[in-house]
Amino acid sequence: MRRVLITGSSDGLGLMAGQLLVDQGHGVTFHARSSARAAELGAAVPGARDIVVGDLSTVAGMWRVAEQANALGRYDSVIHNAAVGYRTPRRVETEDGLAELFAVNVLAPYALTALVAPPERLVYLGSAMHRGGNPRLDDLNWTARRWNGSQAYADSKFLDVLLAFAVARRWPGVRSNAVEPGWVATKMGGPGAPDDLSLGPVTQAWLAASDAPAAATTAGYFYHQRPKEPHPATRDLGLQEELLARCAQLAGVDLPPAR
Repeated sequence: MRRVLITGSSDGLGLMAGQLLVDQGHGVTFHARSSARAAELGAAVPGARDIVVGDLSTVAGMWRVAEQANALGRYDSVIHNAAVGYRTPRRVETEDGLAELFAVNVLAPYALTALVAPPERLVYLGSAMHRGGNPRLDDLNWTARRWNGSQAYADSKFLDVLLAFAVARRWPGVRSNAVEPGWVATKMGGPGAPDDLSLGPVTQAWLAASDAPAAATTAGYFYHQRPKEPHPATRDLGLQEELLARCAQLAGVDLPPAR
Protein backbone atom coordinates (compact mmCIF):
# COMPACT_ATOMS: atom_id res chain seq x y z
CA MET A 1 0.00 0.00 0.00
CA ARG A 2 1.24 3.50 -0.86
CA ARG A 3 0.29 6.79 0.75
CA VAL A 4 -0.68 9.29 -1.94
CA LEU A 5 -1.63 12.96 -1.76
CA ILE A 6 -3.66 14.38 -4.66
CA THR A 7 -4.31 18.09 -5.00
CA GLY A 8 -7.52 19.35 -6.58
CA SER A 9 -9.22 16.03 -5.92
CA SER A 10 -12.74 17.02 -4.94
CA ASP A 11 -13.92 16.48 -8.52
CA GLY A 12 -12.73 15.72 -12.05
CA LEU A 13 -9.60 13.75 -12.81
CA GLY A 14 -8.20 14.24 -9.32
CA LEU A 15 -11.24 12.62 -7.74
CA MET A 16 -11.19 9.83 -10.33
CA ALA A 17 -7.49 9.12 -9.73
CA GLY A 18 -8.08 9.12 -5.98
CA GLN A 19 -11.00 6.71 -6.23
CA LEU A 20 -8.96 4.45 -8.50
CA LEU A 21 -6.11 4.35 -5.98
CA VAL A 22 -8.52 3.77 -3.05
CA ASP A 23 -10.05 0.87 -4.96
CA GLN A 24 -6.53 -0.56 -5.41
CA GLY A 25 -6.03 -0.48 -1.64
CA HIS A 26 -3.81 2.58 -1.34
CA GLY A 27 -4.12 5.25 1.34
CA VAL A 28 -5.19 8.46 -0.36
CA THR A 29 -5.26 11.96 1.09
CA PHE A 30 -7.62 14.13 -0.94
CA HIS A 31 -7.58 17.91 -1.18
CA ALA A 32 -10.52 20.31 -1.31
CA ARG A 33 -10.54 24.08 -1.73
CA SER A 34 -13.03 24.72 1.09
CA SER A 35 -14.60 23.03 4.10
CA ALA A 36 -17.89 22.72 2.22
CA ARG A 37 -16.17 20.91 -0.66
CA ALA A 38 -14.35 18.71 1.85
CA ALA A 39 -17.65 17.66 3.45
CA GLU A 40 -19.07 16.74 0.04
CA LEU A 41 -15.90 14.84 -0.79
CA GLY A 42 -15.97 12.89 2.47
CA ALA A 43 -19.52 11.77 1.75
CA ALA A 44 -18.72 10.84 -1.85
CA VAL A 45 -15.56 8.83 -1.09
CA PRO A 46 -15.94 6.88 2.17
CA GLY A 47 -12.50 5.35 1.56
CA ALA A 48 -10.71 8.67 1.70
CA ARG A 49 -8.05 8.37 4.38
CA ASP A 50 -7.73 12.12 4.99
CA ILE A 51 -8.73 15.42 3.41
CA VAL A 52 -6.59 18.54 3.50
CA VAL A 53 -8.29 21.88 2.91
CA GLY A 54 -6.98 25.09 1.41
CA ASP A 55 -7.35 27.56 -1.43
CA LEU A 56 -4.34 27.06 -3.71
CA SER A 57 -4.90 30.40 -5.43
CA THR A 58 -3.24 32.13 -2.47
CA VAL A 59 0.29 31.72 -1.16
CA ALA A 60 -1.09 31.47 2.39
CA GLY A 61 -3.42 28.69 1.25
CA MET A 62 -0.51 26.80 -0.33
CA TRP A 63 1.38 26.95 2.95
CA ARG A 64 -1.70 25.80 4.91
CA VAL A 65 -2.20 22.78 2.68
CA ALA A 66 1.49 21.87 3.00
CA GLU A 67 1.32 22.15 6.81
CA GLN A 68 -1.72 19.88 6.96
CA ALA A 69 -0.11 17.35 4.62
CA ASN A 70 3.13 17.24 6.59
CA ALA A 71 1.22 16.80 9.84
CA LEU A 72 -0.26 13.59 8.43
CA GLY A 73 3.15 12.03 7.77
CA ARG A 74 5.38 11.45 4.78
CA TYR A 75 3.80 10.44 1.48
CA ASP A 76 5.08 7.89 -0.99
CA SER A 77 3.65 9.90 -3.89
CA VAL A 78 2.14 13.31 -4.60
CA ILE A 79 -0.01 14.01 -7.65
CA HIS A 80 -0.17 17.72 -8.49
CA ASN A 81 -3.56 17.77 -10.17
CA ALA A 82 -5.19 21.08 -9.10
CA ALA A 83 -5.76 23.45 -12.01
CA VAL A 84 -7.81 26.33 -13.37
CA GLY A 85 -9.06 25.82 -16.93
CA TYR A 86 -8.62 27.89 -20.05
CA ARG A 87 -12.21 29.09 -20.44
CA THR A 88 -11.50 32.23 -18.44
CA PRO A 89 -12.65 35.37 -20.27
CA ARG A 90 -10.57 37.76 -18.16
CA ARG A 91 -7.50 37.83 -15.97
CA VAL A 92 -8.50 37.08 -12.38
CA GLU A 93 -6.08 38.51 -9.83
CA THR A 94 -5.53 36.87 -6.45
CA GLU A 95 -5.03 38.63 -3.13
CA ASP A 96 -1.28 38.26 -3.74
CA GLY A 97 -1.51 40.18 -7.02
CA LEU A 98 -0.97 37.05 -9.12
CA ALA A 99 -2.94 35.76 -12.07
CA GLU A 100 -5.16 33.06 -10.57
CA LEU A 101 -4.47 30.63 -13.40
CA PHE A 102 -0.71 30.91 -12.87
CA ALA A 103 -1.03 30.75 -9.08
CA VAL A 104 -3.08 27.53 -9.04
CA ASN A 105 -1.57 25.77 -12.05
CA VAL A 106 2.12 26.57 -11.55
CA LEU A 107 3.01 28.31 -8.31
CA ALA A 108 0.98 25.94 -6.12
CA PRO A 109 2.68 22.77 -7.39
CA TYR A 110 6.04 24.46 -6.98
CA ALA A 111 5.24 25.62 -3.43
CA LEU A 112 3.88 22.25 -2.36
CA THR A 113 6.88 20.49 -3.88
CA ALA A 114 9.17 22.76 -1.87
CA LEU A 115 7.16 22.59 1.37
CA VAL A 116 5.87 19.01 1.61
CA ALA A 117 8.39 16.39 2.74
CA PRO A 118 9.82 14.92 -0.48
CA PRO A 119 8.03 11.71 -1.47
CA GLU A 120 9.42 8.88 -3.56
CA ARG A 121 7.35 9.95 -6.58
CA LEU A 122 5.96 13.19 -7.95
CA VAL A 123 3.43 13.47 -10.76
CA TYR A 124 2.56 16.77 -12.47
CA LEU A 125 -0.46 17.16 -14.73
CA GLY A 126 0.45 18.52 -18.13
CA SER A 127 -1.65 18.81 -21.27
CA ALA A 128 -1.27 18.47 -25.02
CA MET A 129 -1.76 22.23 -25.02
CA HIS A 130 1.65 22.65 -23.39
CA ARG A 131 3.18 22.35 -26.86
CA GLY A 132 1.69 25.74 -27.66
CA GLY A 133 3.08 27.28 -24.48
CA ASN A 134 5.34 30.32 -24.57
CA PRO A 135 8.82 29.41 -23.29
CA ARG A 136 9.53 32.99 -22.25
CA LEU A 137 9.18 33.54 -18.51
CA ASP A 138 9.19 37.33 -18.34
CA ASP A 139 5.41 37.76 -17.97
CA LEU A 140 4.22 34.80 -15.90
CA ASN A 141 1.35 36.80 -14.42
CA TRP A 142 0.07 38.35 -17.63
CA THR A 143 0.53 41.96 -16.64
CA ALA A 144 2.23 43.02 -19.89
CA ARG A 145 0.08 41.06 -22.34
CA ARG A 146 -3.56 41.26 -23.29
CA TRP A 147 -5.29 38.36 -21.55
CA ASN A 148 -5.83 35.19 -23.55
CA GLY A 149 -7.21 32.34 -21.45
CA SER A 150 -6.26 29.60 -23.88
CA GLN A 151 -2.69 30.85 -24.21
CA ALA A 152 -2.37 31.38 -20.45
CA TYR A 153 -3.45 27.79 -19.87
CA ALA A 154 -1.03 26.47 -22.52
CA ASP A 155 1.76 28.49 -20.88
CA SER A 156 0.91 27.08 -17.46
CA LYS A 157 0.97 23.49 -18.68
CA PHE A 158 4.32 24.11 -20.39
CA LEU A 159 5.59 25.38 -17.04
CA ASP A 160 4.24 22.32 -15.21
CA VAL A 161 6.23 20.01 -17.48
CA LEU A 162 9.26 22.28 -17.11
CA LEU A 163 8.83 22.08 -13.32
CA ALA A 164 8.58 18.28 -13.36
CA PHE A 165 11.86 18.01 -15.23
CA ALA A 166 13.57 20.63 -13.08
CA VAL A 167 12.66 18.71 -9.93
CA ALA A 168 13.78 15.41 -11.50
CA ARG A 169 17.20 16.96 -12.15
CA ARG A 170 17.51 18.65 -8.76
CA TRP A 171 16.26 15.60 -6.82
CA PRO A 172 17.71 12.51 -8.52
CA GLY A 173 16.40 10.27 -5.74
CA VAL A 174 12.79 11.23 -6.50
CA ARG A 175 10.87 10.03 -9.55
CA SER A 176 9.37 13.18 -11.03
CA ASN A 177 7.23 12.86 -14.17
CA ALA A 178 4.57 14.72 -16.14
CA VAL A 179 1.34 13.32 -17.56
CA GLU A 180 -0.87 14.26 -20.47
CA PRO A 181 -4.29 12.89 -19.43
CA GLY A 182 -5.97 13.64 -22.75
CA TRP A 183 -8.78 15.99 -23.65
CA VAL A 184 -11.57 14.41 -21.64
CA ALA A 185 -15.11 15.42 -20.72
CA THR A 186 -14.55 16.84 -17.26
CA LYS A 187 -15.87 20.19 -16.07
CA MET A 188 -12.66 21.71 -17.38
CA GLY A 189 -12.51 19.74 -20.64
CA GLY A 190 -16.14 20.33 -21.58
CA PRO A 191 -18.84 17.93 -22.78
CA GLY A 192 -17.49 17.69 -26.33
CA ALA A 193 -14.02 16.45 -25.39
CA PRO A 194 -13.10 13.51 -27.68
CA ASP A 195 -10.77 11.37 -25.51
CA ASP A 196 -11.82 8.42 -23.35
CA LEU A 197 -12.68 9.76 -19.88
CA SER A 198 -12.06 6.38 -18.26
CA LEU A 199 -8.39 6.58 -19.29
CA GLY A 200 -7.94 10.14 -18.01
CA PRO A 201 -6.85 9.27 -14.44
CA VAL A 202 -5.05 6.01 -15.17
CA THR A 203 -1.54 7.18 -16.01
CA GLN A 204 -1.09 9.47 -13.02
CA ALA A 205 -2.35 6.76 -10.66
CA TRP A 206 -0.02 4.26 -12.36
CA LEU A 207 3.02 6.50 -11.99
CA ALA A 208 2.12 7.20 -8.36
CA ALA A 209 1.67 3.62 -7.24
CA SER A 210 2.62 0.95 -9.75
CA ASP A 211 5.57 -1.41 -9.32
CA ALA A 212 5.72 -1.99 -13.07
CA PRO A 213 9.23 -1.44 -14.50
CA ALA A 214 7.85 1.05 -17.03
CA ALA A 215 6.65 3.27 -14.17
CA ALA A 216 10.06 3.24 -12.46
CA THR A 217 11.35 6.26 -14.32
CA THR A 218 11.97 9.96 -13.88
CA ALA A 219 11.95 13.06 -16.08
CA GLY A 220 9.42 11.38 -18.34
CA TYR A 221 6.34 12.69 -20.13
CA PHE A 222 3.53 10.16 -20.48
CA TYR A 223 0.26 9.79 -22.35
CA HIS A 224 -1.84 6.70 -21.57
CA GLN A 225 1.09 4.97 -19.84
CA ARG A 226 3.41 5.45 -22.80
CA PRO A 227 6.29 7.90 -23.12
CA LYS A 228 5.63 10.83 -25.41
CA GLU A 229 7.92 13.60 -26.58
CA PRO A 230 7.23 16.93 -24.82
CA HIS A 231 7.94 20.45 -26.03
CA PRO A 232 11.74 20.48 -26.50
CA ALA A 233 12.15 23.67 -24.46
CA THR A 234 10.98 21.81 -21.33
CA ARG A 235 14.44 20.18 -21.31
CA ASP A 236 16.21 23.56 -21.27
CA LEU A 237 18.26 23.76 -18.06
CA GLY A 238 18.37 27.54 -18.10
CA LEU A 239 14.59 27.78 -18.31
CA GLN A 240 14.23 25.21 -15.53
CA GLU A 241 16.48 27.22 -13.23
CA GLU A 242 14.74 30.48 -14.11
CA LEU A 243 11.33 29.00 -13.29
CA LEU A 244 12.55 27.68 -9.95
CA ALA A 245 14.05 31.05 -9.05
CA ARG A 246 10.93 33.03 -10.02
CA CYS A 247 8.62 30.66 -8.17
CA ALA A 248 10.85 30.68 -5.08
CA GLN A 249 10.59 34.45 -4.92
CA LEU A 250 6.81 34.47 -5.32
CA ALA A 251 6.10 31.58 -2.94
CA GLY A 252 8.64 32.62 -0.33
CA VAL A 253 10.40 29.27 -0.26
CA ASP A 254 13.36 27.78 -2.11
CA LEU A 255 13.33 24.24 -3.41
CA PRO A 256 15.36 22.35 -0.78
CA PRO A 257 18.53 20.52 -1.80
CA ALA A 258 18.34 16.81 -2.53
CA ARG A 259 18.37 14.60 0.56
